[in-house]
Amino acid sequence: MTFTMLIFKVVSKVIHLSGARIDQQASTILQDVDLQLNETEFIYLIGRTGSGKSSLLKTIYAELPLKEGTGEVAGFDLNKMRKKDVPMLRRKIGIVFQDFQLLQDRTVYDNLLFVLGATGWKEKQLMDKRAKEVLQLVGVESKINAMPHQLSGGEQQRVSIARALLNKPALILADEPTGNLDPETSEEIMRLLLAVAREEKTAVIMATHDMRMVEKFPGKIYRVENGKVITN
Repeated sequence: MTFTMLIFKVVSKVIHLSGARIDQQASTILQDVDLQLNETEFIYLIGRTGSGKSSLLKTIYAELPLKEGTGEVAGFDLNKMRKKDVPMLRRKIGIVFQDFQLLQDRTVYDNLLFVLGATGWKEKQLMDKRAKEVLQLVGVESKINAMPHQLSGGEQQRVSIARALLNKPALILADEPTGNLDPETSEEIMRLLLAVAREEKTAVIMATHDMRMVEKFPGKIYRVENGKVITN
């Protein structure tokens, strides 16, 4: 009798960067970056505008190449990334933007179906099921047929979080997710983000300069300043 052994790589560290150098437009933005993020962990990335937070996030989702050092994200080696591997990596990453970035010409439901189709989903029944699941998870299932302009800022951000969860990502990158929201709504979004990350067993990096949120919802902090990433 012949047995075939399948070996699956267990990813306990969602991100592991060591000695990383990140360049943009021929200038070094960050160097000697060491950053680790474990499964289900929540960390803050803080720093002034222009400090390099966005460049670091872009490197994590393979928009900017790693110029030096080693890096692994969701089981993908950044040093060995081929162009055809990038979409596969990005299916393991959900992104929540400050300005929501919903498609304004279609309903909430169609926004989600668009992302599912773009990331390789084919079966309409499964797509419908997943879209409704994530909207229920973030508490806006009643807005499924609404257009984005009919939603409040907080509701739009909830839809943005739902969109980020569609592919059951290993990692969510939240780039200033409370930047366009009032303090009360910001707290609601933070509680939601933390709750759904636990529910979905997803790691989160939140880039922010909103220290009120950092103080109210404590977590591990990485500070970006003077071309370095420093752990508090």
